[in-house]
Amino acid sequence: MTRIESEIREVAKPASEVYSFLSDFRNFSNIMPEQVTDWQATADQCSFTIKGMASLGMKIIERKESEHITIERDGKAPFDFKLHCVINSSGKNNSTLQLAFDADLNPMLKLMAEKPLKNFLDLLVDRYSRLA
Repeated sequence: MTRIESEIREVAKPASEVYSFLSDFRNFSNIMPEQVTDWQATADQCSFTIKGMASLGMKIIERKESEHITIERDGKAPFDFKLHCVINSSGKNNSTLQLAFDADLNPMLKLMAEKPLKNFLDLLVDRYSRLA
């Protein structure tokens, strides 16, 4: 199992607000980069294509109020994975956010995908932290 983690980012929002946003895939369209196309989402499931990489489907499998959300592969994806959204309160109106990606990657796929996946996770965390 390969683990890829984003940076830990300070967010000027309470943990409950971060959790509320991330626990509904329909909100993710606000933080997706232009490399993501064909975005389709319900509250619990989404599918999309990352240009030059793959088409993916995901579903939320676990929610723990204001602490974490666990997402896993749903349908089409070139490998099994789980994405963990880890939220920690760091004050009344502040929190931290980190995304951790666990995947069954063979050595060749790991070599090709690790850096783009890390960059993608960092970008999502950064874009969320900048939402007004």
